[in-house]
Amino acid sequence: MSRRYVRSLAVVALTVAVMAPTLAFAAWTDPIVRCGGVLPVAAGEGRVAQPACTVCDIAKTAQNLLNTAIYIAVFLSAGLFAWAGIIYVTNIANHGEITRAKTIFANVIFGLVIILASWLVIDTLMKVLVSENVNLGPWNQIC
Repeated sequence: MSRRYVRSLAVVALTVAVMAPTLAFAAWTDPIVRCGGVLPVAAGEGRVAQPACTVCDIAKTAQNLLNTAIYIAVFLSAGLFAWAGIIYVTNIANHGEITRAKTIFANVIFGLVIILASWLVIDTLMKVLVSENVNLGPWNQIC
């Protein structure tokens, strides 16, 4: 076998070994949608009984979707930071690639700021619209 093939195989094996625990613990403990819709869902035929949705459930569903999107965005931004770092380090003499890496860094930081600012605005708006008293205490405690 060639050295390049062995090196590629080692990289794939290392990636699988690092990602295996992440995939094993990938199940969410809380469902994104916690209610059964407009009408309550009765238990039976493998279903769990769920109450009908209220305004609070809709707000919690929106918050859960937003939190899930933030988790995904942070994970992807870590990968993009790593990719930009690899480009930066491996092309130290190539000014065009260094500029490209710096642009990736700037775009990822800008995207994270936009995502986190939107989370703050939406979370505050949901608390103001849904809650009787505006309580800006612990996050994700709307109703």
